[in-house]
Amino acid sequence: MNEVLKKIQQIGIVPVVKLDRVEDALPLAKALIEGGLPCAEVTFRTAAAKDSIKVMAQSYPDMLIGAGTVLTKEQVDDAIEAGATFIVSPGLNPEIVKYCIEKNILVVPGCANPSNVEQALSLGLDVVKFFPAEAAGGLAMIKAMAAAYVNVKFMPTGGVNEKNLKSYLDFPKIVACGGSWMVSADLINAGKFDEIKTITRKAVNEMLGFELGHIGINGSDEAEAEKIASKFELLFGFEKKAGNSSVFAADYIEVMKKPYLGEKGHIAIKTNYIDRAVAYLESNGFEFDMDTAKYDGKENLVAVYMKEDFGGFALHLVQKK
Repeated sequence: MNEVLKKIQQIGIVPVVKLDRVEDALPLAKALIEGGLPCAEVTFRTAAAKDSIKVMAQSYPDMLIGAGTVLTKEQVDDAIEAGATFIVSPGLNPEIVKYCIEKNILVVPGCANPSNVEQALSLGLDVVKFFPAEAAGGLAMIKAMAAAYVNVKFMPTGGVNEKNLKSYLDFPKIVACGGSWMVSADLINAGKFDEIKTITRKAVNEMLGFELGHIGINGSDEAEAEKIASKFELLFGFEKKAGNSSVFAADYIEVMKKPYLGEKGHIAIKTNYIDRAVAYLESNGFEFDMDTAKYDGKENLVAVYMKEDFGGFALHLVQKK
């Protein structure tokens, strides 16, 4: 997969932004980054688009910035000159797609039906924007097309919001979702960037779905692990389940048969999308010990420990089932 697409997939949500004033570009970018989404698709629906992309790209070089609603070759050139790293269009114009390929910039054209998808495939693309997503049939339409075009992935935009976001992202053929609910024009024009930051943070939290998985206790040996787990079963009815390296009391308490990571034990945090959670936390300065990573039979990451301890407890992420 293209490196820019990999970054988009890790982020999960692409804020689709309409800017009427260049001076709003920097505070908006700052709000998105601090809210947990270092990404923006700035639409070429206003005269401020090119300069807004330029300001964002120069001030926040690590931010992933694309140009949306790109309809002409001139706009492609303007976007590239401004510093955009990807191009998005509402429909599939073969001339624009070919021009972007010649310019060596990622292009994600809009497709709403099988004919569009086949045209994209003929142009060498395997990722398309599904637009307008809800109006064009939503997730059911994507699944129907994905069954026929098994190597194609989608970026739905249009009608995606905090209520249906997870249902889209749960489908493995979806790279990311585009949305504007956290960056509405009304909020931008009113200068309510703190509110944008709050809504963005909420969107990220809802996407990642962090919740407590279980508490781990370091037992000194197998006998002590059995004893501790038995007490939880006696006290609270947490059924004891023995494993190779630990004994669980229901799904809430894991007692290790010998001391493991963490002075006192460990805390497991479950998440909807562990790869996105790792990328998100790494972007906030936290590090992971990939030597502790566990994978399923398809080589998908399912668990990994952070390098930092918290109050004597190691912490690891666990992919929700």
